Amino acid sequence: MADSEKSDDVIIIKKYANRRLYNTDSSSYITLDHLAEMTRQGVDFQVIDAKSGADITHQILTQIIMDEEAGGSQMLPVSFLRDLIGMYGNSMQSMIPHYLEMSMQHFRDNQLKMRKALEDSLGTNPLAKLAQQNMAMFQAATEAFMSGRPGAAGSPAAAEPEAAGEKGEEELDLLRKQMAEMQKQLDKLAK
Repeated sequence: MADSEKSDDVIIIKKYANRRLYNTDSSSYITLDHLAEMTRQGVDFQVIDAKSGADITHQILTQIIMDEEAGGSQMLPVSFLRDLIGMYGNSMQSMIPHYLEMSMQHFRDNQLKMRKALEDSLGTNPLAKLAQQNMAMFQAATEAFMSGRPGAAGSPAAAEPEAAGEKGEEELDLLRKQMAEMQKQLDKLAK
């Protein structure tokens, strides 16, 4: 596989003896930070030792985790690290990688479900609807205030005093109705 530069959309990264990493896809030297960002973006890559042709992706990913942990972004609790170290040499060691992969996949699936549920609930949530109505009322009040100022450009008061009075009354009635509806919704939520 080291002979092929790229297969199945996997980007080949070559690591040279001088510790430099070379992205064969972009024909440029990169850093571990670049690889970390590629990982976050879901880019599939494989790191190959340029001299031996050995796949060293595992070691490079472990190095990225170590750098992240040392940089202050500690995500792995000490108890987890102790348990993980304790599993090396244990009869269960061969099962741990599969278990961790499945656990992470379930975590990602649940994260997507939570995000979708949150997005769906905002559409049916009375509080979200209330916030939308509040925003609409605020905009209507702002427009009424700004357009109702005497002498303002395009204000009904400047154009036709009678029409402005009627329109202002209509807007006030609309605002009163919206406020009454909001009060009903708040009363329902309080119960």
